[in-house]
Amino acid sequence: MSPSQVPVDAVQGALAAEHAAIWVYGVVEAFAPGALNGQLEEAATAHQARRDATERVLTDAGVPPVPPEPGYLTPEPVTDAASALRLAITAESDAAAAWRSVIERSPAHLGLRAAALDALTVAALWATRWRARAGTSPVTVPFPGAPA
Repeated sequence: MSPSQVPVDAVQGALAAEHAAIWVYGVVEAFAPGALNGQLEEAATAHQARRDATERVLTDAGVPPVPPEPGYLTPEPVTDAASALRLAITAESDAAAAWRSVIERSPAHLGLRAAALDALTVAALWATRWRARAGTSPVTVPFPGAPA
């Protein structure tokens, strides 16, 4: 994929969202009940794989990938399982929004568009799972990744 075919700013934004999600799952795991550890690990592993693939897209296009931040601000203090789940929902919603941006800016013929759709779908599914676990209503949103 040539650099001119890659919407660099959108892909860098998606990569930044993946970095943040990986960090978030480390925080969430510290506060969530042990029964969720398997699901948390699965979600974190998916974000790590997506981060790695996204870095390769950028590197192959001759663009240096944005590095992770040393730390991230949370929208609210994380002090218990409930606030940790809300943070996971935020991370997945942010990832969905970032990948939606990639979809909107990618030419239809690119494999990047399909990968971004997959990333958006997976983030929406994880957000739905965390909303259900947190007892949040509604459990689903009509257009994942769209501005509220």
